[in-house]
Amino acid sequence: MRFLESLTQCWKTCQHELFPRLQDHYKEPLNEQHKLFVTMLGLIQIENFVHNWPGLTGRPASDRQALARAFAAKPIFKIKQTAALIERLKIDRTLRQLCGWTSTKQIPSEATFSRAFAEFAESGLPTRMHEALIKSAYKEQIVGHISRDSTAIEAREKPVKKPKIDEPKRKRGRPKKGEERPQKPPRRLELQKDMTLPEMLADLPKPCDVGSKQNAKGYRQSWVGYKLHIDTADGGIPISCVLTSASLHDSQVAIPLATMTDERVNSCYDLMDAAYDCPEIKDHSRSLGHVPIIDVNPRADKALKEELAAEAKRLKLLGHRMPEDIRYNERSTAERTNARLKDEFGGRDIWVKGNEKVMCHLMFGILALTVDQMMRLVA
Repeated sequence: MRFLESLTQCWKTCQHELFPRLQDHYKEPLNEQHKLFVTMLGLIQIENFVHNWPGLTGRPASDRQALARAFAAKPIFKIKQTAALIERLKIDRTLRQLCGWTSTKQIPSEATFSRAFAEFAESGLPTRMHEALIKSAYKEQIVGHISRDSTAIEAREKPVKKPKIDEPKRKRGRPKKGEERPQKPPRRLELQKDMTLPEMLADLPKPCDVGSKQNAKGYRQSWVGYKLHIDTADGGIPISCVLTSASLHDSQVAIPLATMTDERVNSCYDLMDAAYDCPEIKDHSRSLGHVPIIDVNPRADKALKEELAAEAKRLKLLGHRMPEDIRYNERSTAERTNARLKDEFGGRDIWVKGNEKVMCHLMFGILALTVDQMMRLVA
């Protein structure tokens, strides 16, 4: 509660003191987007992550702090492309000065913006700022539920062709007497239990490819791009994010994502859908001190399907709800977070290419979404 109390006090100070002073200084009223942007700058403290180095030989580099603020403003003001961002900075004096440029002549060219974005993507700037914000927010708190889910990210690039693996053909039928069949290689989930977090993340495929999944209506849909895996806490606040190839199954990211989240917050329950119904995931969740609540995946077991259907019918007849089912309903926060990221914070407007740059673009949106959700909790 200490963080919420400090956040509430900060919001009151912004409402009653900071925003009126800014309006008097800029001689223009601040809209809701400007207010959210000011609050975001105050919480993430870009100056602690981006440093300017004046006094070096050669032509001085453009102000990287101002450029980082401009990219942070992009999802808040729903700006899709860098060219549109530059035009907005030229006509919106309040936004321009909040970023750190006093006149339009100081705004860098589009090429400079692109080079700076590549630097931010390589260093993982928005990811590091989001991690610091989450650790500061939940330093002395316990999160009730962590809802784990993934969402499709469509990209404007060609999918990478997967290399063909020549496997020796095995004869059909039972092996001959004395013949030994080659052992199957261990699955990724089996290997992850003995790997560190950096090793697990490095092992995940990241190139752009084709993904497919079954939607809520039962239809199969496909897309070209990536898949963003998000752990969301109660209140709709994203905790951890991992971007992988679109074709990767959700279960392959559960263990590294849970490990990453455990380093940032203390939580009690892990909520996951049937795609994560694997014994390795359940064991890892319990090893972290959590209670896994995962929807059962009967797969091809007809008897189990019938048993689950009969049990659901009996519970409905009695009007009884299991405690696990009540808690599992909290997983809808993950779906709302995915929808807000795409509809309100640039998750559908991917104009960059490559895993690092796409992740950088999405994490600036996640940062804005996180701050907006925090403000909704206290406003």
